[in-house]
Amino acid sequence: MNNRPPISSSPSSSISSYRKRRKRGGPNIIYIIAGVLVLGGVILLIAWLAGPSKPINTFFATETSTPTLTFTPTSTSTPTATATATATATITPTATFSTPFNYTVQAGDYLEIIAKNYNLGEDGIELIMLLNPYGGINEITGFPIGIDRQNPNILPGQVITLPNPGMLLPTATTVPADLPKGQKEEYIVKSGDSLGRIAELFNSTEDDIITENGITDPNAIRVGQLLLIPVNMVTPTATRPPTSTTAPDSATATWTPVNGQPIATNTP
Repeated sequence: MNNRPPISSSPSSSISSYRKRRKRGGPNIIYIIAGVLVLGGVILLIAWLAGPSKPINTFFATETSTPTLTFTPTSTSTPTATATATATATITPTATFSTPFNYTVQAGDYLEIIAKNYNLGEDGIELIMLLNPYGGINEITGFPIGIDRQNPNILPGQVITLPNPGMLLPTATTVPADLPKGQKEEYIVKSGDSLGRIAELFNSTEDDIITENGITDPNAIRVGQLLLIPVNMVTPTATRPPTSTTAPDSATATWTPVNGQPIATNTP
């Protein structure tokens, strides 16, 4: 049994029916397309706002919990007062040398203090003079070459040669008796010297030594000073040997006339 309505065979009725169906479906399609566009825009907007460093992240950020540090108490010992030892000043020993060595003069130095600091003994100054013969002024440095015996001043920065501790002076030689009278010999004043002793060594006189060297104060000669000594100015005097003794005076003198003149004779 066929329930479909009968098909109208009229063309006008068919066209009218098509138009009605078109009117009913047109708005629905537009609404669908508009909804799809709106939904797509919303999705794009959300995707953009949800990107890195975008404002929407602040709304959806998950709060990160801060870890809590738990401190475990440690046993702290109470410091005990300890006596502090007072440091004792250490005396720096002076270097000991076995051979002559170079030394740079410091501010405030002079020959006596240098000889004392390096334990050069009583002959230290004389030894320094012997090791530093004077040779004028160095044109490059401006310092004296060696030490002037007539003016034994030293300057800071000057390099001199010092003797090693224990160094001995050369042995003095005896003045030959055959040297011409008045011949001048060099002599360096030693510790304990006096003009009288020097004159005796060279068979000279104090006056001749004073005149030759222009000495104004005979008691002010310096250790290490160079003197010119006129030798053999006097005849050496023989001295009695220290072991000689005088004749005993226990004898009794008696007078015996000889040819009428009394003479003394010793009788025990």
